[in-house]
Amino acid sequence: MKWKSDFDKFVLISSFEKRGWIPTREGEEDWNLYWANVHNIKGLFATDSNMRLSDNQFVNHFPNHYEITRKDLMVKNIKRYRKELEKEAVACGMSLVNGSSGGYGGGGGGGGGGGGTGMATADKASAVEGLLDGLDFIPPSYALPADYSLFVEEFRKQPNNTWIMKPSGKAQGVGIFLINRLSQVKRWAPGGVRGVQCSIPGKDVYVISKYITNPLLVGGKKFDLRIYVLVTSYRPLKAYISKQGFGRFCNVKYSTELDELDNQFIHLTNVAIQKHGEEYNGKHGNKWPLENIRLFLTATRGHVATDKLFKDIKTLIIHSLKACQNVIINDRHCFELYGYDIIVDSNLKPWLIEVNASPSLSATTPADLALKCQVISDALAIVIPTHQPPDRRRQGCRTEPGTAAGGGGGGAAGAASGKAVGHPKSQGGAPAGAPADADLGALRHTSLGYHSGNQGYGCFQVLYDEAKIQELERARKEIPELDHQRRSKRHSGGGIRRTFRSREWAF
Repeated sequence: MKWKSDFDKFVLISSFEKRGWIPTREGEEDWNLYWANVHNIKGLFATDSNMRLSDNQFVNHFPNHYEITRKDLMVKNIKRYRKELEKEAVACGMSLVNGSSGGYGGGGGGGGGGGGTGMATADKASAVEGLLDGLDFIPPSYALPADYSLFVEEFRKQPNNTWIMKPSGKAQGVGIFLINRLSQVKRWAPGGVRGVQCSIPGKDVYVISKYITNPLLVGGKKFDLRIYVLVTSYRPLKAYISKQGFGRFCNVKYSTELDELDNQFIHLTNVAIQKHGEEYNGKHGNKWPLENIRLFLTATRGHVATDKLFKDIKTLIIHSLKACQNVIINDRHCFELYGYDIIVDSNLKPWLIEVNASPSLSATTPADLALKCQVISDALAIVIPTHQPPDRRRQGCRTEPGTAAGGGGGGAAGAASGKAVGHPKSQGGAPAGAPADADLGALRHTSLGYHSGNQGYGCFQVLYDEAKIQELERARKEIPELDHQRRSKRHSGGGIRRTFRSREWAF
């Protein structure tokens, strides 16, 4: 195995060397694994690139990964996904309330019980409402300057709210600030305000979101969660979540005072910012392991509430991935290790802040180094299992036309159009190729009970396995038919014997 990397990081190189892999020489392209930065990925999959990926070559980014890692595109895709599911929920809710659901609930028997109408109307409404509740995981957000008028309309509904502005394409807290007056953001209006030059140079775009003013505090300080998610395929979606993560804390105790809006050490948890503060603790790097945060919450909020929070976090992550599933170019040579930034409010509700395509591999403490080494090592073990040759890893993975054997050219064409091509449409988040039932069964495809359990891979466990879901769904649909055949056989006798057998089968 040969590797190439754009990052000179001990976390990466040590993981490669422990496996006995060797680095490629400068100018050589005979690598098996390329750990690239996001800028070089563009060139690798460009239409004019002469690079053709072979079956045993893999890279750590999907061609248009930015559909989820750019803040403005992430917001756009999640909003679209929510609208699609709302339409589907309305349609399914109407059919359920009208008693027209095809095969869900009810069961057999026409006489006297109304068994064919499915579940009660209240249960149907509750199920539909519960599905949509799980989609409320980003605060109201708008891309500026494009959505300026929509933002102004929302701002004027509650003019006392605080908003946070972030540049779409930057990281590590660069360019982030808070505002609470419309006059502070008018210079981002299209064309700027008369006499005020627009401060967005070129094609820069900002995302403005309603600020979470009631964050969960530990010791009076604000924090957020960094959670690692590995995606090896988008169609079918296959994702893993790491048990190893951490909370990033602010140096200064949280305050909502207006004169503290510009104090980044209160409001921004980014290590790149906090490490410059006077109260920064170099021993633990202002971080807590995810396990410690869970123990703290269990002790202060209880086991049930803590379990629900982490279940909601998984729900959030899966919905965010499904939101961009149909626009990401799925290439069998690609995988991605995302760094999810999630903030929890005082009601233990998680909110998605952003998704990082290149989470930091720099270690600030020995514990941080050990954590990141384990995350990278276990991710590599999933991506390229040591017991299999590299070219067998993707045999069950669907690849877009034009990216198949060569990988590069066709993928870039899709990236340029901003849409994935050549895959069955999976509207509303339902798995591609799954039966499109107009009943609650269709909605259940987006329910997070449908992950594949707690199968472990080091610090990772399977978060979502769409291929397995489709397999289980097909089996579920076969059960009523088998039951019908059994009932027919048992009722083929006569008189008392038929009744006895029917009752015996029922028990």
